[in-house]
Amino acid sequence: MNGHDDMTGDGVLLGVDTGGTFTDFVLFQAGKISIHKVLSTPQAPEQAILEGIHELGLTSKGLIVVHGSTVATNAALEGKGVHTLYIGNRGMKDLLTIGRQARGELYNLQPQTVTPPVSVTDCLETGGRLDSEGNPVEPLTKNDLDELIKEVVDRRPKAVAINLLFSHLDDCFEKKIEAAMPGEVFCSRSSAVLPASGEYERGIATWLNSWVGPLVAGYIDRLYTSLAGARISVMQSSGEAIAADQASRQAVRMLLSGPAGGLVGAGYVAAASGRRQLLSLDMGGTSTDVALIDGTPRLTSEGRIGSWPVAVPMVDMHTIGAGGGSLAWLDTGGMLQVGPQSAGADPGPACYARGGKQATVTDANLILGRLRSGAFLGGRMTLDLQAAKSAMTPLAMQLDLSIEAAAEGIVRVANEHMARALRVISVQRGIDPRAFTLVSFGGAGGLHVCALAEALGICSALVPVSAGVLSALGMLATRPGRQLVHARLGLIRDLEHAVLELDFSELARGGIDDLVREGLHQDQVEVVCSLDLRYFGQSYTLNIPWQKSLVKVENDFHNLHASRYGHRMHVPVELVNLRVALHGPSAAIELPKVSTTQPAEVLEWLSLSGVESPVPRYDRSSLIEGQQLIGPALITEMASTTWLEPGWCCELDSVGNLLLEKGKGGH
Repeated sequence: MNGHDDMTGDGVLLGVDTGGTFTDFVLFQAGKISIHKVLSTPQAPEQAILEGIHELGLTSKGLIVVHGSTVATNAALEGKGVHTLYIGNRGMKDLLTIGRQARGELYNLQPQTVTPPVSVTDCLETGGRLDSEGNPVEPLTKNDLDELIKEVVDRRPKAVAINLLFSHLDDCFEKKIEAAMPGEVFCSRSSAVLPASGEYERGIATWLNSWVGPLVAGYIDRLYTSLAGARISVMQSSGEAIAADQASRQAVRMLLSGPAGGLVGAGYVAAASGRRQLLSLDMGGTSTDVALIDGTPRLTSEGRIGSWPVAVPMVDMHTIGAGGGSLAWLDTGGMLQVGPQSAGADPGPACYARGGKQATVTDANLILGRLRSGAFLGGRMTLDLQAAKSAMTPLAMQLDLSIEAAAEGIVRVANEHMARALRVISVQRGIDPRAFTLVSFGGAGGLHVCALAEALGICSALVPVSAGVLSALGMLATRPGRQLVHARLGLIRDLEHAVLELDFSELARGGIDDLVREGLHQDQVEVVCSLDLRYFGQSYTLNIPWQKSLVKVENDFHNLHASRYGHRMHVPVELVNLRVALHGPSAAIELPKVSTTQPAEVLEWLSLSGVESPVPRYDRSSLIEGQQLIGPALITEMASTTWLEPGWCCELDSVGNLLLEKGKGGH
């Protein structure tokens, strides 16, 4: 059931993004793309997937599904992992509790107590210790293993995480412990999850993998059973697809599964419009993800999930709790706040008429007229304006404002949260956002794109085709692949070119074998090698592409360090990790050309709050290539709405992307 060999053929391809509020579908069949949405079922995400497949009239036989799963993400963020035992060396069982001893608030003399990831009673110690050169310091005896097995059997955990010191240099002790574990226990070892230096980061990644792994495995098993005959792949946090049966053992690599699909999709559709330097804004029902894309999404090994570092490769993005379902409330000082709490999918915003009583961003946009009650989800779901007003009334009374003014305040606060997030990944990194195109997607993104672009001084924006389901489209545009890492400490001046080439080859071999088992041919796999380097004595590294020349690599490191930090040092350069990125071919999907021959006409003229003159509403699917619209205007489609503010204009390109420009609109 795994494989990608048909993804470049004429099979039926389905991209699925399981979000907090909606589950999105993009179907590519017979050269055509169609989209669909259903409400998510957070307690059993596969139910929404099965419902959408049924409503699309599909059967599982021959179906190729690539999906982004939130199972690992939600379990980690909500603290709902399984009972997990942590196994370390003697004297090191409090490793995850001590961490890096970094303080979240440097000058707070009374910081909040942080709950350790694993309670002390669930941390076990054993032998099998190595030194920093990989030499045995303490053996792993039969008695050690017997005592360990007895402890595990007595405690009856769902999962075990094994993290021995310097196991990335020699994994023999970890493998012995893994082999001794009871068969029903989900087991992760650090030498397989993250064979890189840094015992704390390696331990957290291994624990996370075990903590949420059984939940992911159970979800994938249920999906497999329900979709017998389908080929199922899962998006990894790094933006590549992995066969689902392999993903169940690598849960930690799925923590940004859905958002990674959005970045792949954004890069894919923007490239069709000749745009490569992008600031992306993915605004869904629960949260907003922002990132910087320069041709392809940037990766980082310094990501976080909640309060924990996640050192496995993942897309470099910043997430905030601001979405269409974000709840509006007043703090103790009477200040209006929006989020991070969300109405989610159940009950959802008040206007969904599913029991929500508190005002949200979606309710605010409906009250302002920017969402149309009868044009939501193509008319499949009617929004309840009166319910939105009823939810807004208590808040408006507390603020001593009209309902419309309170709604405008909610939108402005939400916009400021998102603008601040965009500054974090641009201005705060020394990057001028004005040189980039703001790409806004997600179900709610188009309603805020103009205001956010203006807040950052950006004059060019893009609302992609299928913007409301772009993450699901990204699932289809992605490539199967792996991001591999292995520690290799040594000064550059002491290394040999031939030895490094051999190391890279050995590291790549296992990943290539995995991809071949998924249906790829070996000659289809692209191999990209790089090195994590630092000045001797530093803690942090810079990633440098392998140029098959140690001299070139060292010079590149000096130049990048000077560019990033403003100086270079006259000390030896040290290699820390080897990295290999493996990629297969993308699925052969193409965005269909816009085929409408007659310019779209105004569907209706609307009276919108805060806008003096009537505002035209257009159906996006009726626009033709080159058709220009002058703001203010409302552009509706099945999965999202774009609010073209006064002072902006937009034009539809050949594949259906909306290209927005500031300074060319009406007043």
